[in-house]
Amino acid sequence: MPDISVPDFSASQRFPITDFGADQGDQRKTSSAIAQAIAAANAAGGGVVVVPEGVWPTAKIHLKSNVNLHVAKGATLLFSERPEDYMPAVMTSWEGLECYNYSPLVYAFECDNVAITGQGTLKAKLDVWKVWYARPKPHMDALVALYHMAARKVPVAERQMATGEAHLRPHFVQFNRCRNVLVEDVNIIDSPFWVLHPYLSRDVVIRRVNVRAHGHNNDGVDPEMSQNVLVEDCVFDQGDDAISVKSGRDQDAWRINVPSRNIIMRNCRIKNGHQLMAIGSELSGGVENVFVDNCHFDNAGSGARSTINNILFVKTNERRGGYVKNIHVSNVSATKIAGGVLSVETDVLYQWRDLVPTYERRLTPIEGLHVSNVTVGEAAFVCRIQGEAEMPVKNVSLRAITVAKVLEAPVKTENVQGFVQAA
Repeated sequence: MPDISVPDFSASQRFPITDFGADQGDQRKTSSAIAQAIAAANAAGGGVVVVPEGVWPTAKIHLKSNVNLHVAKGATLLFSERPEDYMPAVMTSWEGLECYNYSPLVYAFECDNVAITGQGTLKAKLDVWKVWYARPKPHMDALVALYHMAARKVPVAERQMATGEAHLRPHFVQFNRCRNVLVEDVNIIDSPFWVLHPYLSRDVVIRRVNVRAHGHNNDGVDPEMSQNVLVEDCVFDQGDDAISVKSGRDQDAWRINVPSRNIIMRNCRIKNGHQLMAIGSELSGGVENVFVDNCHFDNAGSGARSTINNILFVKTNERRGGYVKNIHVSNVSATKIAGGVLSVETDVLYQWRDLVPTYERRLTPIEGLHVSNVTVGEAAFVCRIQGEAEMPVKNVSLRAITVAKVLEAPVKTENVQGFVQAA
């Protein structure tokens, strides 16, 4: 893991949004003021855009290089639920496929030295997005169309998805092709889609962030085709995975050909979520060097369902290709989990199994999964690995794993070479 360059705005000029006409009773004025303050800070060579105490209604926020969006303690940026407030469409992605879609609520594209800081709150109004969670047939038809466009190498500029009833929900925060990124101390509540999405970015630090989002696909952090990412001292209360490391889907990721590499998650608390650490299933660019240390699940989430599935879950399928290697998880504890300490599945297709064909079959080499010093109160199992006969999972170790109550067979492995389990 190389040193990460962290943006430093301690000596930068400050640009309060109130100096640009922000009005707590007027979303249009506040949105315009935030955009003007960001432009002024960028034009000055760098600066801190300050959101003071109070509730500030806003539409999309587009960051620029050398700008820190500072949401002060007691301040809330309340993001509009109206899809038209996130137009025109921008270059983004949907579950590993590039496209033009609604702007993320906070969006940074090709920025250097960019930050979101402060002890305030970013909150998404869900009035419309929660209706879109249902994924009716027009939405699924749009996803199928996007899948085919990506597989057939249709130029990204022609993949216009913010149309009709496609209803591809926007990310909350996306850093797209950025360098030197900092997200620190803020609270993020609710989200249309993935919450924090570093995409094709390098040197990313997410520190002391508190996320609570229980909508559909509400992962906490999704590093995708990104490198040198540190997530530390965060609290996750999620409707999906706490962290899910991804690297694009199928032909689109093979085209871009950038792995996710050097991802560290440490000193985090998980109140709720599907997995503590997920790898995939969009991993076609490859995932390597992932380290999880001193993280704890305490079954204290705010959602109705407060049981995590797995501590480490690696998921892929015959369409993904890519690779997974050098994954380390250590010093983790959990109260009660619905799955196990380690789970590997190589045939995860969900609804896509029948929706779209396999254009090209590429299996995923998986090698070097190491889990140690884990304590769990209750789990369905300790370890389940379903490898492919043509490409077995290799080099797996479980050391010092303690599960007080195991409901099923503790260990089941299929097509694994080099499996070590030690006290």
